[in-house]
Amino acid sequence: MKRTLLNFCRIFVGVLFIFSGLIKANDPLGFGYKLEEYFEVFHMPFFSSMATGIAILLCVFEIVLGALLLFGFWRKQVTMGLLVVIIFFTILTFASAFFKVVTSCGCFGDAIPLTPWQSFSKDIVLLLMIIYLFIHKEMIVPVTGNAGLQRTLFAFVLIASLAFSLYTYSRLPVLDFLPYKVGANIPELMKIPPGAQPDEYSILYNLKNKVSGETKVMNDKDYLKTEIWKDDNWEIVGTPESKLVKKGYQAKIKDLIISDASGTDYTKELIENPYYNILVVSYNLHDANAEGMAKMNALALNAAEQFNIRTVLLTSSAAQDADQYSKKMKLFMEVFYADAVPLKSMVRASPGVLLMRNGVVVNKWHYNAVPSFDELSKTYFAK
Repeated sequence: MKRTLLNFCRIFVGVLFIFSGLIKANDPLGFGYKLEEYFEVFHMPFFSSMATGIAILLCVFEIVLGALLLFGFWRKQVTMGLLVVIIFFTILTFASAFFKVVTSCGCFGDAIPLTPWQSFSKDIVLLLMIIYLFIHKEMIVPVTGNAGLQRTLFAFVLIASLAFSLYTYSRLPVLDFLPYKVGANIPELMKIPPGAQPDEYSILYNLKNKVSGETKVMNDKDYLKTEIWKDDNWEIVGTPESKLVKKGYQAKIKDLIISDASGTDYTKELIENPYYNILVVSYNLHDANAEGMAKMNALALNAAEQFNIRTVLLTSSAAQDADQYSKKMKLFMEVFYADAVPLKSMVRASPGVLLMRNGVVVNKWHYNAVPSFDELSKTYFAK
């Protein structure tokens, strides 16, 4: 019975760590964005510049620990490493949930969004399993006792996980779980269907009794039901607060607003263009790859001259900074502005490229992998 439970915990924890690591390694830049959020919340901004590097290392560490647990190698060191990791993340997810500082933990990337409380519950289960593994680590039997083969398998997992993380970082996620994936109809994803349940809110009143000095908080339904408003001894103090009671239907894309420097809304015009159009995305121009941007600029010029295709640059940088950048890089593209959050979700690259037509994402590329203009012409524009 004890060995059966041990093997179950070993397989469950090992597979979950590998799965979690692979999901995040599929999108290391996105995981880096989540780490930046944690660094900001916990007042550690000095780590933000290293967020993506830390993200890659954490992904590799998770995958390697999970694999070594399944292999049964170096059981003392591995179970101790797992214990340290899970204690750290249990404390982190509890702090995130209790203080409501991070709304999504990022444990499984964008593939399986978890709330902080869901993530904390998961970590508690894992903590109990890992404690059991640590206590009974001497019962873990390795798949091979050959030291040379053990080192070879370790090196293979380490190199493979690192190579996969670096590949997805320098290209794009192999599996895209974001709403702006290839084939997505952006205008449709921005709509809320007729009859969909909206968010439900409650209005909270702070009441004070003029005679006794008693205070109480009452929601709008009880306020009307009890007819306390008819009692002149009770008065509303301060401004009533609005509290979300039940979340309604959420559009897949709800935060995309594209405007020019003067604030004029161009979202519909740019997103619903019935012809081929190119969106070059770089949420922070300060960090944009110069060589990649130059390549995008040449593409924009050729596309306009030969096929009259419109190319725009989307950024969340300040208008003044974007103007200076545009002059410095001699950009042919028009510059428009949007919030950083949707731009980060559009494409995991700076710059990245979305080829659009009639609101649909036809294809998207990292600046390292954009096809040549001749290839794009042959595949799309000349048809």
